[in-house]
Amino acid sequence: MATGLRRLANFRGVTSVFPVALVAVLLLVHWLGGRAAAALRYERDAVLSGDAWRLVTGHLVHADAIHLGWNVLGVAIVGLLFARDFTWRQWLVVLVVSTAATSLGFLLLEPQLDWYVGFSGVLHGLMAAGLVAWLHSSRDALTWFVAALFAAKLAWEHFAGALPITADSLALPVVHEAHTYGAIGGGLAGLWFARRAASPASL
Repeated sequence: MATGLRRLANFRGVTSVFPVALVAVLLLVHWLGGRAAAALRYERDAVLSGDAWRLVTGHLVHADAIHLGWNVLGVAIVGLLFARDFTWRQWLVVLVVSTAATSLGFLLLEPQLDWYVGFSGVLHGLMAAGLVAWLHSSRDALTWFVAALFAAKLAWEHFAGALPITADSLALPVVHEAHTYGAIGGGLAGLWFARRAASPASL
């Protein structure tokens, strides 16, 4: 695996498929409009009444174009930094685990959360998985710098709430717990793949 800034030169070809496809899905769901958003967003009461799909689709819906834009930017950053560290099949697993961890965190640990939209929880899972891959393969200056920024962001949100730069630009409150749950899920998936990296049976 390339180290340092050489990583940034490897975002091309097949490595770009996963983030590009992900952005396309987010844009398509947003294009469907408000009625679709109401039917797709995470709503605790609706989930408990049987609308289980909302545990997945709630992460694909956004409140407005600015909300969507932040998450598209995040996907682009993850793609630029980490796309080549997993195969597209492995990224799908990370996506599923991060989604499940975030939704189960809401359902089991956040009973006061009536509804939620946005990809940021899952996005933090993708970031965590990528960082685990970096830390497993090399511990250069760029790896430690990005890992420290990510850990500092999560710590800030835990103790002080959402970062002002995002909170001030959004029309809805930031549910920072989603970032924690997503990061835990993605980190665990990344750790599992990192430990299987030498196995020919890996995905």
